[in-house]
Amino acid sequence: MSEPVVHVIDDDDSAREALAFLLESADFQVRAYDSALAFLEALPTAEPGYVVSDIRMPDMTGLELAQKLTALNSGFPIIIVTGHGDIAMAVEAMRSGVVDFLEKPFSEERILAALERAAGHLASRGGPLDEASAEIQARLETLSERERQVLDRVISGQPNKIIARDLGISPRTVEIYRAKLMTKMQADNLASLVRMVLAVESSARG
Repeated sequence: MSEPVVHVIDDDDSAREALAFLLESADFQVRAYDSALAFLEALPTAEPGYVVSDIRMPDMTGLELAQKLTALNSGFPIIIVTGHGDIAMAVEAMRSGVVDFLEKPFSEERILAALERAAGHLASRGGPLDEASAEIQARLETLSERERQVLDRVISGQPNKIIARDLGISPRTVEIYRAKLMTKMQADNLASLVRMVLAVESSARG
C-alpha cells in the first residue's frame, strides 16, 4: 500500500508553496491545490491521505470543504489552518469532523504532530470515547467557576480582551486563568483543549 499523500489547499500561493516545501522536506508526498473547488474536482482520483486546508478562501471556505467531505464520507482526515480571528470557525470545523486545527503561524513540529494525529485517526476510526471522556470530565471538574467561565469563552472563540470585558477582569488576569486551565486540562495547545471539550460533548450526546 502506498504512503498517504498530504493534499494542501490554500489560495495564497506563497503560503501553499511554503507548506508544500516543508512537508516534502519531511518526506511526505504532497499535492497542492489553489482552491477547495479544485480539490473537489480532483477528489474522484485523489490518492488516499490527509487534507490540510486554509479556512478563509474564496468560493468555498475550509469549513465548507470539511462539511462537504464529511457529508461525502470521503475518508480524508482534515486539518484546518486558521488565523487568530478564526477560532470560532475552527471550532465549528472540528464539530464537523476536522481532526485538528493549526493557528498561524505554526511550527514544523506542530504540523507534523497534527499529521501524526491524523494518521492515528486514519488507522483507528471512531474508537470508544467513554474512558477518555470520563478522564477529561474529571479534569473539567477540577476547574474553578471562573476558570470554567474563561474556558467556555475561549472555546467559543472570544479573544482575551472580550473575555476580560465580559467578566469584569483585566486581560492579564484572563491570560493567567487560561494558563491555569490549560495546565489543569493537560492541554498543549488550543486545538487539544477544543478536542477534549468536544469529546465530552460527543460522549454526553451518546
